[in-house]
Amino acid sequence: MRIGFGLPVSGTWAAPDRLAQVAGEAERMGYDSLWTFQRLFVGADQKVDPVYQSVLDPLIALGYAAARTESIRLGVAVMNLPFVSPAVLAKQASTLDVLSGGRFDLGLGVGWAEAEFQAAGASTERRGARTKEYVAVLRTLWGDEVSRFDGEFYTVPPGRMLPKPIQRPGPPILLGGSVPAALRRAGRIADGWVSRSAHDLSQIHKDIALVRAAAEEAGREPNRLRFVCRSVLRLTDTEIAGERRRLSGTYEQVREDVAWLGTQGVTEVFYDLNWDPRVAGPGVDPSAAVDRALTVLHNLAPVGLS
Repeated sequence: MRIGFGLPVSGTWAAPDRLAQVAGEAERMGYDSLWTFQRLFVGADQKVDPVYQSVLDPLIALGYAAARTESIRLGVAVMNLPFVSPAVLAKQASTLDVLSGGRFDLGLGVGWAEAEFQAAGASTERRGARTKEYVAVLRTLWGDEVSRFDGEFYTVPPGRMLPKPIQRPGPPILLGGSVPAALRRAGRIADGWVSRSAHDLSQIHKDIALVRAAAEEAGREPNRLRFVCRSVLRLTDTEIAGERRRLSGTYEQVREDVAWLGTQGVTEVFYDLNWDPRVAGPGVDPSAAVDRALTVLHNLAPVGLS
């Protein structure tokens, strides 16, 4: 099981010094990866959770973290592909991979907020079919000496995009989504799957099995796929007795749940405190937020440091 940590990208703790501090400390403590997420725009009358109200750009935040770290991997979970052309994202991802020394993981989603689609001038129609073409465009731009793509939604004339990513044939692509069609698509065309913040972890083994089955049907090797779980923690000072929600309770109970997730087929988890109201909630003191985050980071460090 690989263990990662969510960078401070939401709310008042999302500041340059705190992002650099968390990134550097996570690397020092032996974490495998750092993660961001995308929230582009919130409508004036749109009701959203506090975590979505003020969010840094995910790729720029990862670029900043890349400059402050040396070896820890850098992932976005997820970029919403309808909001940017595949050629633009291919260039951004390749650049981030080059500048980070080949450490970038690209998570992709299809989006869900109508206000964001309107603001981005994007279409909500046939997102599944668009995703398939989108991934194909990324891979030809990253992998082929001369790229070309003629599709229903995207066209790339013969040409070159340089520099190529350090990772060959390109950064790993992880698809999000929770409905069966999205899970099967991840198995057919992606390098793995990433769960959402509100995912029902009691059913995650079924979702992973569906991804793996689709990969096998497509002639791919299911054992090579990555299964990444965004871990929204609900920590308590005392142990929760009896039935409880996964990833809630004491540090020891969280560790037990992470081990359990491994038995369900999860290959990676990352603790994301951007969903913790005591870290990224409205009105939280930034210094107190980062103190709490570092305490959690130390107590759940994969190398057992504290």
